[in-house]
Amino acid sequence: MLNKFSKRGQGLSLNVIIIAALALIVLVVLVVIFTSRSAQTSEQVDSIAGDAALELQKVKLSYADCSPSSSTERDFTSSYGNAANDGDRDSAVNDLKDEVRRCRGFGQEECSNVGCSWN
Repeated sequence: MLNKFSKRGQGLSLNVIIIAALALIVLVVLVVIFTSRSAQTSEQVDSIAGDAALELQKVKLSYADCSPSSSTERDFTSSYGNAANDGDRDSAVNDLKDEVRRCRGFGQEECSNVGCSWN
């Protein structure tokens, strides 16, 4: 009587094992590529957005009760982020500081009428 568990050739063939191993290697390579690319992109976006946000926070320290509107802040963040060089970034900061000085001169009643917001 033959033992049904002693048959040879049962299990996965060598071709299936090789194909599975190659597919696993390709999958790992793709994960590494996409992970590194997304990390680089994230760092670049954080760098640009972070610099603009940091500059905005620095200028906000000089705000008074009447300060630039949120749309002015958005415009600053956009122009600072799109600046091609340090001179353009400095120009964006100076424009925001000029707006802060302009708004600072108004009282509560005039503040919202001149495009600023009262805090």
